Amino acid sequence: MFKVNRIHHIAIICSNYEVSKQFYVNILNFTPLNEVYREERDSYKLDLLVNDSYQIELFSFPNPKKRPSYPEAAGLRHIAFEVNNIEETVQYLQSNNITVEVIRIDPITFKKFTFFADPDGLPIELYEA
Repeated sequence: MFKVNRIHHIAIICSNYEVSKQFYVNILNFTPLNEVYREERDSYKLDLLVNDSYQIELFSFPNPKKRPSYPEAAGLRHIAFEVNNIEETVQYLQSNNITVEVIRIDPITFKKFTFFADPDGLPIELYEA
């Protein structure tokens, strides 16, 4: 029987490693676990801990191809992070010059949610607990 326990990690390829590293570490406050430079690929890989639970792998590659990021495009739609207070989180992001969409209410769960983007335009959702 096939059974998944949980999400192990999320892999993100960025176009500017230093900019994305600063965003995920200093703005989103994810904890660096391990950073490796792979000379044969001219590539960095940074493992990030998200609140002692999920891990993000941040990759850099020379000249990565652009990925269209349309709301209903095929492929990964967005990543979502749960927060306790969405208004405080939005205020924090905006104070760091991050553009955040208007907070909406999920018509099914009646929970608050909103979106913002990482430096490469990857859509990130915030969902209030």
